Amino acid sequence: MQESRRNFAKKAAIITAGAVATGTTVLAATGKSSVQDDSNNGVVVGKSRKKEILYKKTAAWEEFYKNAK
Repeated sequence: MQESRRNFAKKAAIITAGAVATGTTVLAATGKSSVQDDSNNGVVVGKSRKKEILYKKTAAWEEFYKNAK
């Protein structure tokens, strides 16, 4: 039982390391950087016209808030 867990952990670590290396290579090849300039102060501006709804008053939420107090 312990051996199979160890083997799984080893394989998972190798796969993860490979994926990270591949992702880094792809990012380097595209030339895009994750560093943002000061023009947007870190705010991501999208192009969607949809209205963002964060909360919709429903019976389930009312029950949750009533029990949370």
